[in-house]
Amino acid sequence: MRVLQRLAAVALLSLGAALPARAESLADTMVAAYRHSALIEQNRAVLRAADEDVAASVAALRPVVEWVARQSASRAEGSTTARSTSLSIGAQVTLYDFGRGQLAIDGAKEQVLATRQALVSIEQDVLLAAAIAYFDVREAIQQVGLQQNSVEVLTSERQAAQDRFDVGEITVTDVALADAQLAATRAALAAANGQLEVAREVYLAVTGRQPGALAAPPPLPSLPATLEEARAIAQRTHPAIGQAQRQAAASELAVASAAAERNPTLSGTASVGVTRSPQTELGGYGSRNSSSVGLELSQTLYSGGRLSAGHRRSMAQRDQARAGLLNTSRQVSQQVGETWANIAVARAQITAITQQISAAQQAYDGVREEAQLGARTTLDVLDAEQALLQARADRITAESNLQLAHYQLLAAMGLLTVENLQLGIPTYDPSQYYNAVRNAPATSRQGESLDRVLRAIGRN
Repeated sequence: MRVLQRLAAVALLSLGAALPARAESLADTMVAAYRHSALIEQNRAVLRAADEDVAASVAALRPVVEWVARQSASRAEGSTTARSTSLSIGAQVTLYDFGRGQLAIDGAKEQVLATRQALVSIEQDVLLAAAIAYFDVREAIQQVGLQQNSVEVLTSERQAAQDRFDVGEITVTDVALADAQLAATRAALAAANGQLEVAREVYLAVTGRQPGALAAPPPLPSLPATLEEARAIAQRTHPAIGQAQRQAAASELAVASAAAERNPTLSGTASVGVTRSPQTELGGYGSRNSSSVGLELSQTLYSGGRLSAGHRRSMAQRDQARAGLLNTSRQVSQQVGETWANIAVARAQITAITQQISAAQQAYDGVREEAQLGARTTLDVLDAEQALLQARADRITAESNLQLAHYQLLAAMGLLTVENLQLGIPTYDPSQYYNAVRNAPATSRQGESLDRVLRAIGRN
């Protein structure tokens, strides 16, 4: 039985070694980019910092407890130095501030929601960069293959020209033309190889690994029926618009908070303490306990214009946020229109170039036949071959542009996300950290859920 098990294991290993490596799909590239991106990690940390702003705003409405220890020494003329020691614990809490604290909390929450939308925008940028890297590598590989084939064809053409020259059918000029065209194609091949290396470096930077064999692109994603429908979807779902909306809401709350700064503040205070000082009559030291409870109502009557300036600044920032929202909405609409047009252009180009390739192939075949009969020159053959090569290269570029334009349109509509693309991987849940810190946990028991979240994201 052990021998059979060993033979089975060897057979499985041999079979695994014989199987070709699975080609990387576009989805694989996007998943690798999503997991590798330091930019996403950076903005997740920015979001967690915004979550802590909510906790800080909540904590501002809670009591502040402090202890104070004092050591003092005093000496009157003609007497000894008297030393005293005191220890006190005091607490202060804002009882009523006419809504300023709640406005600060609400404003911090709006900033959290805006930062979440910014994180989605970064996610879209990373996935789009992955798509660009994927299509660039595929296009570069195809261009290299096309140029290699052209070098082989021109090498044959050059040899044919040499043979015809040897028998006196053509002149040395024709051979020189073939040599020049072959050298130019070899230069184009070198440039294509260089572009492929550049594309591979970009792929490495985006995904964290060198591209292997790339699978054929998946079927093109489905799109809305009309441009207006695509624009309507973008206005509802694009994260940049959502971020601008939340920032505008936060600026409105900031205006209200600045206006409330002129209102009074009611605070409560309490303290207990003990003071140890020398007793002059009896000698030695005595202790004296003390405690106090109080209410304090305060209001700024004159600030030198600071409060008024702060209020005006908040209103100006509100106007800025409103204008920013309008501008973002227009930019998103423009992006949708541009990518929609790019798709139409790429489709038209592919149709026209396909017809061009068919005609160029027919012309090339005809010119070669006529050249063999002496009705065409070597230059005619080289020109026909170059026209066919350029048409094929143009079709490769147009097909790549068409595929990429679909994903650019998804990004313009706010739909280029891991969830919408159904990439099948776990995604970052921004609500976990927020739920753990929104109540400003202070004790170990309150912080247990926060510790679990930090361990889950690898930050503890």
